[in-house]
Amino acid sequence: MTALPFPGDLPIDDGLVSSHKLIPSEYQHLLDALGRTPTYAELGVASVMWSEHCSYKSSRVHLRRLPTTGPRVIQGPGENAGVVDIGDGFAAIFKMESHNHPSFIEPYQGAATGVGGILRDVFTMGARPIAGLNSLRFGSVEHPKTRQLLAGVVAGIAGYGNCVGVPTVGGELMFDASYNGNILVNAFVCGVARTDRIFYGAAAGVGNPVLYIGAKTGRDGIHGATMASDEFSEEGPSQRPTVQVGDPFLGKKLIEACLEIFSLDVLAGIQDMGAAGLTSSSVEMTGRAGTGIDIDLDKVPRRTAGMTPYELLLSESQERMLLVAKPGCEKDVLAICEKWDIDAAVIGQVTDTSRWVVRATPGLDPYTGAPATGDSVVVCDMPVGVLTDEAPCYDRPQADDGSLPELLQTPVDVELEDLNAELLAAVGSPNLGSRQWVYRQYDHIVRGGTGVRPGGDAAVVRVPCERDGTTLYKFLAFASDCNGRWVRLNPRAGGAMAVAEVCRNLVCVGAEPIGITDCLNFGSPERPAVMRQFAEAVDGLADACNALGVPIVSGNVSLYNETDGQPILPTPTVAAVGLIADERHILTSFFRQAGDAVMLLGGSADADGLGGSELVVRKFGRVCGPAPSIDLGAEKRLQSLMLDLARSESLRSAHDVSEGGLAVTLAECATGHDDEREMIGAQIRLETLTAGALYGEAPSRIVVSCLPDQVDTVQTRAADAGVPCRTIGTVGGAALVIDAPAQDRRLHVEVAAIRKAREDCLSDITS
Repeated sequence: MTALPFPGDLPIDDGLVSSHKLIPSEYQHLLDALGRTPTYAELGVASVMWSEHCSYKSSRVHLRRLPTTGPRVIQGPGENAGVVDIGDGFAAIFKMESHNHPSFIEPYQGAATGVGGILRDVFTMGARPIAGLNSLRFGSVEHPKTRQLLAGVVAGIAGYGNCVGVPTVGGELMFDASYNGNILVNAFVCGVARTDRIFYGAAAGVGNPVLYIGAKTGRDGIHGATMASDEFSEEGPSQRPTVQVGDPFLGKKLIEACLEIFSLDVLAGIQDMGAAGLTSSSVEMTGRAGTGIDIDLDKVPRRTAGMTPYELLLSESQERMLLVAKPGCEKDVLAICEKWDIDAAVIGQVTDTSRWVVRATPGLDPYTGAPATGDSVVVCDMPVGVLTDEAPCYDRPQADDGSLPELLQTPVDVELEDLNAELLAAVGSPNLGSRQWVYRQYDHIVRGGTGVRPGGDAAVVRVPCERDGTTLYKFLAFASDCNGRWVRLNPRAGGAMAVAEVCRNLVCVGAEPIGITDCLNFGSPERPAVMRQFAEAVDGLADACNALGVPIVSGNVSLYNETDGQPILPTPTVAAVGLIADERHILTSFFRQAGDAVMLLGGSADADGLGGSELVVRKFGRVCGPAPSIDLGAEKRLQSLMLDLARSESLRSAHDVSEGGLAVTLAECATGHDDEREMIGAQIRLETLTAGALYGEAPSRIVVSCLPDQVDTVQTRAADAGVPCRTIGTVGGAALVIDAPAQDRRLHVEVAAIRKAREDCLSDITS
């Protein structure tokens, strides 16, 4: 059959094609695939499905180098979320996604719908969501938009997550001028499901009915996927669609309704209507199954009058799902949706044509009751392959960053005159201080399973796993990480260090890293220097994943994060899931009791790593200095040792050394307890109190504490593992004291003063 123009469609011309972000060669590819001029709806469909956001056309060639398999992997990239076996017939299902551009345009709804979308990615596979994280990047604290953007995004995450009843257990927050015109909002969710009840996004079974369930369709978010693949200018995005509006209460009902539907085993496939809405969900489902689909837009529930086929197909209204029922089972799905007061309708069926066919009737408007003025018209008839595997794919040109040599060669010698004042300035800076202002807005204890709350290396959640009337408990740990400054100076090492740090955070709470998801945020892929950053960062991720034995099972790419040609810091964010074998192995980051020994595992107490550090950026006003590096073999040995010590219950606390260096790590250990009455200081002795020793951010180091009678055990195990280990002090007192007798220098700051500085770090932009 041949698709026909729909009454009111815009005529197809060069200007319309260009406005849909299709370059001439892509439009020619579409003409060749169809053998005719596309309809207006088909042009819109190709535009969204071939956008960077949906097709990964500039990144696919590089993503293939990532390790995605392993003994625990049940499902890797390509589905709604990754699936990893956690034992006893249960699996962790998780993914991270970006919602950067919408959150810059409308912070509250952009962030809220980002949370809603990632929740749907997870529960659509049969999992009950049990925890969320977020990784946030804003511009400098002095920028006039930062206050509003920060407040709106955090409120949006809280507004959706708190209402839907999924705890937000952690994340990260960073400020840098490179994000002034393009913030990053990356959301992560993990759920748990039985391994024999995992559902996939495939339109399987020729003749099976296709059902739409969830919110009615409106005009919000039309061309959101295309906008997410567009760069900003000072005036805003070149296309400013209405940002999607979330409904967390409907989202909660949708979760419960879907889980009830799953329990009946009546589905052949299910998919979230995310970016590109009904279009992407139906195209991707048919693509995975190798089938076709026939959709009748007349049956789609709607909440706006006069919607055209173009609008119905490209709307990104939230809280919607596309289901394929087994033969004769659609009535069961409809009955459950009626019980939960959720709109549902049969809108099509699976075919064997390998074509994506959409039809609609002119004049017919179910919203107003307007009658048809003609017969049903096929508005889209496209080969499924041209929208999936045959979408454009580019290996874009790469080039070295011409500005990098000067940055790398910049001397970063810093003289510390007042050691006490410097520590308070560091722990009170927006990038290193407490995140309690953020965490207080999130419900991180709903469902009662959060064992280690936000603020440490990783969160830990106790998950009840129910099967055949029996409940057992799994302990999962979650963390997210990326330091874009390190990636800026050395993309490959920076990518590797992101993976190393997120896994190090997990082992610090006693968890074995079992899977990673990523969210790769970069500038325009049309800039060769950006593509070089991207390609090298991907190789760095792969290096670390291979060295540490942890696969990447899901992820997202977000490109064109720049304004007027100024890209963000390259930010390949990673989030990881860890499995804790026994509750007794769980560790926290803060010192516990006077008299405990303080030890440094890995590296050395005077390791440098000032290049790209927070201290250097504060002192020099830009990212510069020698490029960071990492020894992945040493990192692997350190993490294996850390797990061994946690499982042998040899330690009292553990905290990795990262942003801010050793001095900030020790300050966090002294003041990190939720109850400030439990804070306790320490007396530390180092060889030198130089800037590098105190604030260098060299990787592969962990500060631990243990009972005095465990010191020999820790040292012996470290020696056997080939990991440097030094006893550097003792827990106790009301101050953090760091001595360097050889230099006759001493840092001495009361823990109460450290705590206050940390708590006040965001006051200038939140009060």
